[in-house]
Amino acid sequence: MNPLPARRRWLVDTTPLRESPAFRRLWVGQSLAGIGTQLTVVTVGLQAYALTSSTFAVGLVGVFALVPLVALGLYGGALVDVHDRRRVALAASVALWVLSLAFAAQAWLEVGSLHLLYGLVALQSAAFAVGNPARSAIVPGLVPAAHLPAANALSGTTGAIALTVGPLLAGVLVDAGGFRVAYTVDAVTFVAALAGVWGLPPMPPARAAAPRRAGVRSVLEGVRFLGTRPNVRMTFLVDLCAMVLAMPRVLYPAIGAVDLGGGARTVGVLGAGFAAGSVLAGLFSGPLGQVRRQGAVVVGCVAVYGTAVAGFGAVLVAAPDGAGWRLGACTALLAVCGAADAVSSIFRGTILQVATPDALRGRLQGVFIVVVAGGPRLGDVVLGGTAELTGEGVAALAGGLACVVAVLALARAQRGFTRYDALHPQP
Repeated sequence: MNPLPARRRWLVDTTPLRESPAFRRLWVGQSLAGIGTQLTVVTVGLQAYALTSSTFAVGLVGVFALVPLVALGLYGGALVDVHDRRRVALAASVALWVLSLAFAAQAWLEVGSLHLLYGLVALQSAAFAVGNPARSAIVPGLVPAAHLPAANALSGTTGAIALTVGPLLAGVLVDAGGFRVAYTVDAVTFVAALAGVWGLPPMPPARAAAPRRAGVRSVLEGVRFLGTRPNVRMTFLVDLCAMVLAMPRVLYPAIGAVDLGGGARTVGVLGAGFAAGSVLAGLFSGPLGQVRRQGAVVVGCVAVYGTAVAGFGAVLVAAPDGAGWRLGACTALLAVCGAADAVSSIFRGTILQVATPDALRGRLQGVFIVVVAGGPRLGDVVLGGTAELTGEGVAALAGGLACVVAVLALARAQRGFTRYDALHPQP
């Protein structure tokens, strides 16, 4: 037997790229644009600090990004279920590209306005809140249901790579040419995203059940659907268990300054560990396409995630100060977190895409955006507040254990989710 095909089965499945040229163009565009987006996220923070010398001012960037994302996430999904999804995605992409040019222009012109920077961040977040549900709702129309796990793995892998490469590239470009060069690179790379969406065929929603117009009533229809579809609802609830109770990123600065030492370098290593786990899970995601009990895998992954976060906290609490192996152990545990989160994300996205009727896909993707964006921010508050009272190690240990208990309790209460069968999807 030739061993090469067996090894290839373990690697990420590229079938969607080979068999769907439209998905391939969309994926390439999103991948390049994702690196540019992460580049801009870091550059905006650096510019805000350069203008104010205030960490609080940098923190407000996140507030100006989060509020429109949450406010427009649901409405953006409603738009996707009313209008041609290609047109919605294209309009949002054009808006995002114009805003990328505006970021570059204010840097080249040396405007130096923090308020302008905040305004551009808010507008960019609003356009993303409309465009992302459209692109997510388009994918099931380009890729057969059997290949959706592979398509989501491909997107997740490049997303994790963007989270790693974008910040590194931002540091290099800002040091070499200033903010204007970094923003200009983002504007150039985003052309690929425009081309990817432009080349799509028309993607109208299912007209028989589509709402006549986007509004509060259509948004509420999507929320009511969640209330009656336990398996789809569980994809959101289990993610909230992980993100709200056990998202450790808010602890990194204090861990670098106090617990482990090393400052910014340690913070970078911890963040890279999480991202590396996500990338590795995507690269070796080939067998995931054969998994039928996707709900059970999601529950298992979230439980592993919580256990790894608890282990991360236990290392900080129990290991003696100065032990040289602590940073390596913490980084390895965060890599496990990243890998578990990546696999969970692949199947949660697949269940949402397959088990949701086409006429509601946009609105449910809008809810997904709100959960994905809001959950980690709320988690920053929960774990950050806990750390103020107990210390970083205890906060991570308690949060990880709470995540495990919560997800197992949810699985016990909704047993049908662990029996979810990819061949016979039930929402």
